[in-house]
Amino acid sequence: AEDKPAFWLDGNIHAAELTASTACLYYLHQLLSGHGHEREITQLLDTRVIYICPRLNPDGAELALADKPRHIRSSTRRYPFDEDTVEGLTMEDVDGDGRMLFMRMPDPMGSYKKCAQDPRLMVPREPGEFGGEYYRVMPEGLLKNFDGLTVKVNPDAEGLDLNRNFPAQWRQEGEQVGAGPYPTSEPETRAMVDFIVKHPNIGAAISYHTHSGVILRPMGSHSDDDMVPEDLWAYKRFSKLGQELTGYPAISIWHDFKYHPKETITGTQDWVYEHLGALFWVVEIWSPNKEAGITDYKWIEWYREHPVEDDLKLLKWSDDHCAGQAHAEWKPFHHPQLGAIEIGGWDKMNFWRNPPPHLREREAARFPKWMTQIALSLPKLEVLRTEVRALGPDTWRVRFAVCNSGWLPAYVSKRALERKVVRGVMFEIHLPPGDPTVSLVSGKERFEGPQLEGHAPKNSLQHFLPTRDITADRAVAEWVVRAPKGTQLALSARADRAGAVKAQVVLD
Repeated sequence: AEDKPAFWLDGNIHAAELTASTACLYYLHQLLSGHGHEREITQLLDTRVIYICPRLNPDGAELALADKPRHIRSSTRRYPFDEDTVEGLTMEDVDGDGRMLFMRMPDPMGSYKKCAQDPRLMVPREPGEFGGEYYRVMPEGLLKNFDGLTVKVNPDAEGLDLNRNFPAQWRQEGEQVGAGPYPTSEPETRAMVDFIVKHPNIGAAISYHTHSGVILRPMGSHSDDDMVPEDLWAYKRFSKLGQELTGYPAISIWHDFKYHPKETITGTQDWVYEHLGALFWVVEIWSPNKEAGITDYKWIEWYREHPVEDDLKLLKWSDDHCAGQAHAEWKPFHHPQLGAIEIGGWDKMNFWRNPPPHLREREAARFPKWMTQIALSLPKLEVLRTEVRALGPDTWRVRFAVCNSGWLPAYVSKRALERKVVRGVMFEIHLPPGDPTVSLVSGKERFEGPQLEGHAPKNSLQHFLPTRDITADRAVAEWVVRAPKGTQLALSARADRAGAVKAQVVLD
């Protein structure tokens, strides 16, 4: 596998984003069932290697799948402090129905009211509004040391966000919540980092998350203006292809997907691209908004403010397509601390954070063709030609020509060249060990050749003119060898992200 260019796919780094694992396994099934039957998949598996890690965060996922679920952000280690809470509300399934919903209780000072068009919905109270029936709404959970007046929702004791634990642009807890005590402090993150570093043949990668129904590309920490233009062109081309094949809009994290306009989000994509120069996308699977017919909305901003008509569309979608299960009916419940309340509202886990069961395969089926196209575009080292020519008695000139048959250059990105993480083609001639009749007259046993371009078109104002370096996808090694006629020699070439090739020549 190390001798082939590689594509990496992972999912479920965040505990409750279970559909990410489903999408990884769906692609694995497509690859296994399609090899030998489908042309593109057969070509892919014969010439490339696909590394798939369906569940980066198994412990957190098990909590989300439990009979009495807990929906933490990532892994199960307590952070930043290893201590029990002594007060406040801790989110959990209070009524034992296997869901974590919402609790509401009447309060004239409450911030919510029943929607006039559909009383099942809770909508914000208008500025200056008074004289109505109002409620306090909070997550389902239990309280410790309740004083009868104040309720504060506790953060999860397991406050890590594994996607903030990668080396690139890592910042401490005060700047990036859940980052951990230091980069790769967590075993899940370190395992992924170690694997990818030990496999420099990985040239492109995708990480599955949920939800928003978007394809996200780097950078998370800088504007497009700060990206290497050639890399940005490649990203935009593959992102456009992804948009066409999946129906998901492809956007920049920096420009279009910030949790807060003054905050910077970093994660796996920043490390893989900024440090290693491999192409990387994050796919946020599933959009309940789009499913309900809400099309003109911004992915993050919508949660801060949106018209009540959107909520009504979502409720109708729940009624018509989910048997009303996406929004649970409000039911009376005697809470051990709060007394008489109601539990109900949106089931975030099973209909928001993840698509409902009957739609999960449909969502997972959007992506295989796009991933296959990216992987087939990776650089691929090929043997072009070998030549042997006699120069005199027992003296031979040996030539070994290779080429990159892939669309992308052998280095994949200009960022990789900047970071000096990829070498040019490494050529080697393997002389028979301990044979005094065989020696090199000229050339080195091992040496670094040039970087190889791919057959991607070069963006230029003179695009209609041929490039000056017509054969930049090729490289030739040459040696002069002294050896008896009939000697067999092994030749090899390796490009870090384009794989390795071997050839045998006979001096004749």
